[in-house]
Order: sequence, then C-alpha cells, then structure tokens
Amino acid sequence: MANMETAELETDLSLFKYDNLEQLPPQYRDLEESERTDRIEAALEELGDDVVILGHNYQRREIVEHADFIGDSYQLSKEAAEADAEYVIFGGVTFMAESADIITDDDQSVILPSMEASCPMAGMAEALQVDSAWAEITAAAPDEEIIPITYMNSYADLKAFCASQGGLVCTSSNAHKAFEYAFEEGDKVLFLPDKHLGENTAHRLGMEDEIAQWDPWDPAGKDADEVAESDIILWDGYCQVHERFTADHITEIRADHPDAKVVVHPECRREVVEAADRVGSTSTICETVENADPGETWAIGTEIHLTNHLQRWHPEVNVLPLCGEACMDCNAMRQIDPNYLTWVLEELVAGREHNVIEVAPEEKELAEVALDRMLEI
Repeated sequence: MANMETAELETDLSLFKYDNLEQLPPQYRDLEESERTDRIEAALEELGDDVVILGHNYQRREIVEHADFIGDSYQLSKEAAEADAEYVIFGGVTFMAESADIITDDDQSVILPSMEASCPMAGMAEALQVDSAWAEITAAAPDEEIIPITYMNSYADLKAFCASQGGLVCTSSNAHKAFEYAFEEGDKVLFLPDKHLGENTAHRLGMEDEIAQWDPWDPAGKDADEVAESDIILWDGYCQVHERFTADHITEIRADHPDAKVVVHPECRREVVEAADRVGSTSTICETVENADPGETWAIGTEIHLTNHLQRWHPEVNVLPLCGEACMDCNAMRQIDPNYLTWVLEELVAGREHNVIEVAPEEKELAEVALDRMLEI
C-alpha cells in the first residue's frame, strides 16, 4: 500500500488491489446452456432469500435472465442495499461491486463472479495517479478552490479521494448538477475520468469555452499552469465502447432508415451527441424505447447487449444498433461468464464464498461522503 501525497489515504493500483482472481475450475468450463441454467436455478432455489443477483444492462442475456434486478450501476447498488440478502452477486464490473459494498450493510457480502471484470475507463484514473496530478494542478492555482468530481464509473479510492478534497460523485444523469454544486463551492472543476461526459456537460451549461484537458499519459501535453487557466479541467479518460461511435454512424443509419431517431449515451463523443435526437443514461435509453409508439425506429448508441435486450423486450419497436455489425460488447462486462455465475452460486450452497469485494473501511467512509454529497444535490 502507498500513501497519497495530498490526502490521508493509503491505497494501491487496482492491478494489485484485485490480484486475488480465482480461476474457474475445469469442471465448469464446458457447461451446456441447458445444464447450466438448470444448475443455476437449483442453486437459487436452495439459497432462497439469502442471495440477490444484480444484472447490469450491459450484461449478456444468460446473466440478466437470472437477475432479480436489471439496471444501471448505482440503481443496482441501491437495490442491493434495500435487500435483506446475505449475498449480493453483482453481474457488472469491479467499481460497481465496490459501490454496492459501500452502501450495503456490513453483514452482506458482495461477490463479483469474475475478478477480471475490471472497467478500462476506471483504470484510466487510478487514485494514486490523480493524487500526483492534483498536487501539480492545485499548486498552479494556489488562490483558487478546485473541486474534484468523479463519475460513478471509478474506483472507490478515487471516490474517497474526491470526498477528502471537498468533491463528490456524479452519474451521467446528474453530472450537470454536480458541476453546478462545484462552482457554488469553488472556482474550478477537475472532472474524472470520462472526458466526453465532462465535455458534454460543459456544453449543457454553456461553458464549452472553459475546457482544458489534462493528459496524464503525454509528457508533451499541457502542463499544470496551462490547464489551471481554465475553469473546467477534464481528465483524458474515456469509455472504449462509447468512443467507438462516430457521427458517420448516425449519417449512415439515417440514410438506411429515413424514419429512424437516434438516442445515445453522454459518454459518446461530442459530435455524436450533437447529431443525436436524444441523449441520456442507460435508464433514459430504456425509457425512450419503452415509451416509443409501435412501429417507431430507434437506433441505440450504447453497449450492444442493452440494444439486444431492448429488441427482445420491445418487439413492437424497431430497435437498431447505431453502428450496425461494427457494434461490439464491453470486454470487461464479458468477463462475467454464466459459467462463473454457476460456480459462485453452487459454492455458496456449499458454504464457500469466492471473489468477495471488500472496500477498506476508511475508503468506504469517505466514498460514502462523496455519494451523500451527490444525493444532496
């Protein structure tokens, strides 16, 4: 563990923090879907109310069909906190399971079926790295108050770091409110880790001319003195799924389907957001299709599994993937293999826990402060 320079926290890089991966036993690797489904259902019947399964919108069908709740990350964490289940199985990625551990009771165990399900974007803003950048940026603006805001898609230690510096967490739905809070409390914002959500939020607030980008990977990039001149400093991170979408995809879908409307996630590039008919979180995207009239055509600019789910759930609506055959799934979400789900459930029946996510007490306490500040706005 390493000490932070600007906060009284100890942490480590996620690569080392979650190095306790347990491999799937060989006998679970070649299960047929029918056998696997029967075994999952048998385990769930045995466990009863002792277990709740959370399925993120981006999970494959074989996971969400067994989920008690389906939704976005923070929504699912709240469902876990309200449940009485002893075991919370999170079909998502590491930072989501951490969020669930932060807000659930101490006697609940949060289990991530595969520890390899680690969000690349969250890994683009490691707390130790941000701590080092924070020291440089704040030194470049000693007379101004900088408020850090981290997107929910970040590790618990970064949420804790932001809380320690007077900052908070946001979702894609309330990022604009988090920015407004930050400018009421201070002079500048450091937003992490998603530059696209940050840029789109700045445009929503009419502050697109106040943006500078901090690239921690480029020694020749802007230095602290340069970025500190701007009111909004964006960390150079992004979602690998949403950055794939381009304005050309929207042009092509409208050429092929003249009646199509387009809804995209605000993690997409600015030009994609500008060209879309509607922009919003996964919940907004789901509501858009749910409320569509029969026969309407909607092209979806987000992870392909949600598009697939919406096609199954709403056959009366013509739901299309925005980038057609080029659309891909999230490689982190893909790690939650249904064979892993079978394994962790059957092991719980046998009284054994695997791949438990536990946030350190001090991190948990501070991260909860960041979440509480978000809820207050």
